[in-house]
Parts: sequence; C-alpha cells; structure tokens
Amino acid sequence: MSGWDEGAVFYSDQAQFPRGGGDPDHGSLTHHASLRKFKEFVRGFSGEKGEFPYRESLVHNSDHLTIAMEDMDAFDAELADKIRKLPAEYLPLLESAAAEVLASLRSKVAGETGEMEEPATGDVQIFLSSKENSVSMRSVGAEYMSKLVKIAGITIAASRVKAKATYVTLLCKNCKNIKTVACRPGLGGAIVPRSCDHVPQPGEEPCPLDPWIISPDKSKYVDLQTLKLQENPEDVPTGELPRNVLLSVDRHLVQSVVPGTRLTVIGIYSVFQASAAQKGAVGVKQPYIRVVGMEQTREMSSNGPSNFTLDEELEYKEFAQRPDAYTKLCSMIAPSIYGHPDVKKAVACLLFGGSKKRLPDGVRLRGDTHVLLLGDPSTAKSQFLKFVEKTAPIAVYTSGKGSSAAGLTASVIRDSSSREFYLEGGAMVLADGGVVCIDEFDKMRPEDRVAIHEAMEQQTISIAKAGITTVLNSRTSVLAAANPPSGRYDDLKTAQDNIDLQTTILSRFDLIFIVKDVRLYEQDKQIASHIIKVHASAAAAAKTDESMEGENWLKRYIEYCRGSCQPRLSEKAAEMLQNKYVEIRQKMRQQAYETGRSSAVPITVRQLEAIIRLSEALAKMRLISVATQEHVEEAFRLFNVSTMDAARSGINEHLNLTPEMANEIKQAEAQIKRRMGIGSHISERRLIDDLTRMGMNESIIRRAILIMHQRDEVEYKRERHIIVRKA
Repeated sequence: MSGWDEGAVFYSDQAQFPRGGGDPDHGSLTHHASLRKFKEFVRGFSGEKGEFPYRESLVHNSDHLTIAMEDMDAFDAELADKIRKLPAEYLPLLESAAAEVLASLRSKVAGETGEMEEPATGDVQIFLSSKENSVSMRSVGAEYMSKLVKIAGITIAASRVKAKATYVTLLCKNCKNIKTVACRPGLGGAIVPRSCDHVPQPGEEPCPLDPWIISPDKSKYVDLQTLKLQENPEDVPTGELPRNVLLSVDRHLVQSVVPGTRLTVIGIYSVFQASAAQKGAVGVKQPYIRVVGMEQTREMSSNGPSNFTLDEELEYKEFAQRPDAYTKLCSMIAPSIYGHPDVKKAVACLLFGGSKKRLPDGVRLRGDTHVLLLGDPSTAKSQFLKFVEKTAPIAVYTSGKGSSAAGLTASVIRDSSSREFYLEGGAMVLADGGVVCIDEFDKMRPEDRVAIHEAMEQQTISIAKAGITTVLNSRTSVLAAANPPSGRYDDLKTAQDNIDLQTTILSRFDLIFIVKDVRLYEQDKQIASHIIKVHASAAAAAKTDESMEGENWLKRYIEYCRGSCQPRLSEKAAEMLQNKYVEIRQKMRQQAYETGRSSAVPITVRQLEAIIRLSEALAKMRLISVATQEHVEEAFRLFNVSTMDAARSGINEHLNLTPEMANEIKQAEAQIKRRMGIGSHISERRLIDDLTRMGMNESIIRRAILIMHQRDEVEYKRERHIIVRKA
C-alpha cells in the first residue's frame, strides 16, 4: 500500500483501465516512492563485507558518486529497470536523493562537533558503471532512443569547454516580472514562453508577445564539453569507413579525456536539432549520447588478464613452459611466407614488445620495438605488414605516399557549426598501445617523415596549432617497409646510397633488415613449390578453421603476455650486454677509421636500448619475469643479422682496390670529365655505352661515377637516370 499516501489523484475509471499495469500498490513506481527507494539504496546498501560503500564514498567525495548497476539490480530490480528504460526521468531523482542523504550525513557530523547546524551541500553528480557487454556503434538505432546504452570506442576529437545554463532567468521588458525556466539537459535548449503571465491592472499596458530578456548573470551554469567517439579500428568491417558518434559530457567528466583515449561510455541516447539550415526537416534530428558514466581502457593491460578464463591462462602458461615455445611462436608468424626466419623472429619481438619503465624523475623509457624492412620488390615486405595488422591486438595500416604529417600525428579541424577549432588524432594516436604499419616508407615526403620522430622515441605527439597546445600519447611500435632509391638493392653501391634515409630516423629503428632477392637455383625451386602449394591449397584451407583459430590464438596469447608479464634484465645479462655493446662500438670505430667514413647505419646508445628491449620481448614470449643471458645472446644474434649487417653492407670503395683497378678508375674519371662539361647533363646509360665503346669495363665506369658522386663532383637527377656535372 505504498502509493496511497503520496497526494496523487485517483480516478474512478482506474479499476477499468489500469495505467502502468494495475493498482497503485503493485503498479509502476511513482516519483515519490522512487526517491524514497533511492535514498534507502544510497544510505543502506551494504557490500559483501558488510560495509556501506555508497554512504562512505559520499562522505569522502561529496560532489560525485559512482553507482554500479549490478548493485542496483541486487537491491531493487524494478528501480534498475526504470533507470535503464527512462534514465532522463529517474537520474535527476537519484541525484537529489544522494544530495539529501549527504545533507543528513553532514548535519549529524556538524551537530556532534557543535559548529553550524545545517551545512550547505551542493549537487551530487551520479556516474553509472556496468559490467555488461557494450553494444556495437553500428547497431545503436531508433529502438535505443532515450534509453541507457553502453558503447566502446576511441575518442578522436574533443571540443573546448562551454558553459551550459541549467536554469535561465528571464526578465519581462514591460512589467519587470522575473521567471525561471529550466533547460533541457545535454545539448537541448530552454523553451522560452511567448507571452508574459502577468495580469495587467486597469489602465496598465498589457505585455506584448515575446517580452522576455534573458539575464545571464542570474542564470545557473554547468560545464559542458562535446567529444567525438569513433569505433575501435579492430571492430570496423573491412572496406567500411569507421562510424563516429557525438558525446556530450558535463560537470566532473569535463576535460578528463584527450583525443586518442580508448573509452567505454554509458549514456542516454538522445537527439538534438542539428542546425538552422535544415529547418524544412523538422522531424529529422541528429543523435548524440549524453554520457552518465565513463571508464578509460588502460593501455594494453586494459582488458588485460582479467578477460581471460582460468582454462586459457593455464593453457598459455603450459605453452610458455614448452622448450620449443619460441620456435613454435615464430612459425606462427606469417605462415604463408616462405623463409625469412630472422624477420619472423623480429616481428614476433615487435608484437610482444619490451617493458615500459617510469624513472623516479618522471622520464619514460619506451618498451616498444621498431623494425624497418628495406629491400627488393616481391620479398613479401607488405605481406608481413598485413599479417601484423591482422594479428596485433591494436593496429593501424597506412601507406607512406597517401599519408601526410597531420594524418599520422594529429590535425586541428574547425567545427562547421560552432566555428571553433578542435583536435583530431591521426594514425599514431589511434594506434596507442599497438602497432603502426607504414608501407612505402621511402616514398614519404621528408617533412612528413620528420613528424614521426617524436612519436617513435618520446612516444608523445606535441601540438601547437591554432591556439591549441597539448601533448597526446602515442605509445606505438612502428613496422615500416621501404625500397632502396633505385627500386632494387644494388650491391655495387655503398650502404649510404642504398638506404638513403636520414641517420636521425635510422637510429630510431631497433632492427633494420636488408631483404634481398637472391637468385639461387635450390631456393627458387623451394619458393616456387611453396607458392604453388599455397595457391593450390587456398580453397581447402578456407574450409578449415584451423588458420583462423591459429591467428586468434596468437592474438589472445600476445594480449595475455603483454598484460601479465613485464620482464627485467638479470645482473649477469646486464654485464654481458655492456661488454658486447662496447665491443660493437669499437668495431664500428675501427671500420670508420679504415674506410675514412662513418657507417650508414649509426650504432648509438639507442641500439643498446634496442637490444635490452629485444631481450625483454624474448623473455616475455616465455612468460619469464627475468631476461637471462641466453635471451641477450639471441637478441644480439638478431641485431647482428639485421642492423649490423646493414651497417656493413654495400661496397667499400677504399678496400680491395688493386693498383691496376685504381689506375683504370682514374682513367675512366678523366674520360667522364672530358665527355661532360661543367653544368651539362647526360643519361647514365648513354654515358656508359659511349665509354664501353672506347674499350672500358662497365663495372669500372660505374665505380668511377659512384666515387665522383661521393666527392660531390656529379649528382643524380630523375631517379638516378640522368647525371649532372657540378662545378
């Protein structure tokens, strides 16, 4: 009989046509009863250990309170159902209930201390949290209107903070009557009445239509910010554009997220009138979500080990104990590609990553590995990139020619309706905590390539454009593929000419692989048979789900390892590393002394850190918390076959030159100078043909041109087809 004493009005036909499913005591909850129940819930809900979580939380944080929907379900399922179906109506009740409970708690405390009797309590903002699964952004439609929805995504833009009126105070121009009108929450406005309700006295002029003036200083405001949430890159179906939805956050949620943050939000699916331009379509409104609860997904360990069942964890731990775990994992990397065992091992290290470190003075050391694949066409470089994009838990794939500096880092965009600037994160920000695959790395414009220097080493992106100064996180690994400038890798040229990337960007890559297309009869035969097998069995493989299971298993295993294991170096391994690094520097110094020039690939302290990261990644694959000497040895082996090999590659023209050859090269140089005047240009092919007719050897001519190019006497133009003689 809870409904009878609330001062409600009852009609005689209610027995005949029961509203809300029957008589008042079994019927729908009225607002008064709901308010009372909400107060009981906040004050009296006890947790498993007998404590009162919400009451204590209110005492400590008097301005906001986070309520778990599961607790509400346990307390009163009908109340929870009301909040899910009519959140706009019942959430304000819950907020006023919390404020009343806080006032009663406060007044008791104040009474005991003997100070003021009734302390003034402000509004309490309620946040909701829920453990239920989030809905896909594509499936949120009209049936969710004005109901609670939970969606996950990545924020790509955040507007500036605006002040939103909750109550507008209106003043009548004629009779100075004051009226207060409540504003609709979210992006809705206030409905201002057309006429004044003042009754004119005899002889007084009646108030005209639309007499109201808004007095802004007497109105009440809250902070409001709009965010743009885009669906997670891994949830977007192939070939589709990612969808985004507008979010409106207010009060304590304002300025809590930056673009690039992964979020799970609970909110009320609402609509607002988009702009005045669409006045004809009155019924067509634009949807947005008014956020009432938000949680940030933390980096990689966000969904971390908590998402794995016990059986999965046991299976992963058993797998990690196997002696052949490392080789088995490397065989799972791009199984359709034949050969390249070391590249596969490097890609495995990149997927698992090293350990991030925060130093006491706030400096962050990156744990992500960067790998560059440089070499001939048709050596499966792009296939590796595509495989990593599918396998990494978070990945973004871009091509060098089609991406600008702003597209990779972040762009400042002007909002069409409010004409203000806001930030939109690019590929490096969206892949925070994952991998960015950049194909055709050499085709990028140099000024665009410079933009990712900071993202690769400091793992942040600083923006200072259009009055916005901010720092975004981009904790990503970079896997890049590039071709040498002449298209193919040329063994007659030095490493410097073949790699043709700046030292600054090369030193940021932990491993640089030179992938050559070597023509060997046996190897070609094996590769051909492997490719034919892949093509022949493709249809059969599509029917079996083993490959898919393998990919999913690897993805889950990588996620588990990254979330649950952060290895460190053992003392012996650290000592061994130190000695080896000093030894490598010594060798490079010796090589530079002998050849008279420094190597194309620098060996710096960054490379030492690279070996540390590789050792940690190798330990992480086996779920070992300490990286031992064998891990360091394998890391050194990988480093030797990649970066060191690249540093030593190409010809060194000062070595292995017999006196006769040196003499021939001098003669060839003299002929080239005679053939070409200063400032003239000629095609390389034609020059070589002319000189071979004079009886010279082609390789000697090429070497002579190369040496002249290094002395800066000639330069190449038009993709090295034309040679120009300089002064």
